[in-house]
Amino acid sequence: MKKIRYIVCCLFLISCEDVIQLNLKTTEPRLVIDASLTWYKNTSGNNQLIKLTQTVPYYSTNVLPATGATVTVTDTNNNTFNFIEENDTGIYRNQSFIAVINGVYSLKIVYENEIYTASETLMPVVSIDKVEQKNNAGFSGNETEIKAFYTDPKNIKNYYFFEFVNSDLSRVSLDVYDDEFTDGNQIFAFHTNENLKTGSKLFIQNHGISQRFYEYMNILLQQSKDESGGPFEVQPATLRGNCKNETNPNNYPLGYFRASEVSIYNYEVK
Repeated sequence: MKKIRYIVCCLFLISCEDVIQLNLKTTEPRLVIDASLTWYKNTSGNNQLIKLTQTVPYYSTNVLPATGATVTVTDTNNNTFNFIEENDTGIYRNQSFIAVINGVYSLKIVYENEIYTASETLMPVVSIDKVEQKNNAGFSGNETEIKAFYTDPKNIKNYYFFEFVNSDLSRVSLDVYDDEFTDGNQIFAFHTNENLKTGSKLFIQNHGISQRFYEYMNILLQQSKDESGGPFEVQPATLRGNCKNETNPNNYPLGYFRASEVSIYNYEVK
């Protein structure tokens, strides 16, 4: 009889689980700027895109494009590149961009009668030298470890943004590095995953980035890590990038404008 009562009690506790949806406050939508000008090595760099969206309530699963904006980028030689929107998608493209290492680019967005601006330097990057693989890695020994080696230029302050794109899992692993303790040496970025399989394709990208973007991404990645806190932990502050609203500073945008040279290495897991 005791066993029956125990089973009934357990079933009762399980059946009491419920989904709690908090009644959160909402604010007016803000503009979100995803403007990454990327010049892949051994390409012209002419084709660029900028994506504009709006913030949405916490529980919303929809992404709202910011349509009808006027988007331009100007370089130090007074060349102006107009980014034209594709069919009310919030994606703005230009096919005549001129990429110049260490060139300074200024972004201007006119959206809903307000002007947003930002400026960034197109940062160079070294090529990825080689990639090495180690099986049976990780604390439990069931992970595959990938190391992407690159040689840091000596006596130059450098910052790097790495992307490991797994085509099979449609997942991206991101991380940032600097050369504070590795200046002039061959060093590596690494990626580990227990789900990497033989034959899986990894697209490894190394972006040259500015110190400010390094600091921005470093904080963003720390906030997004699973171990950063509980599901209801409040972030210490809204993370703001280098874009600003010239018309109404209180209605500041989110996101970032950056310009990077990029090195790509395609790797097949062994």
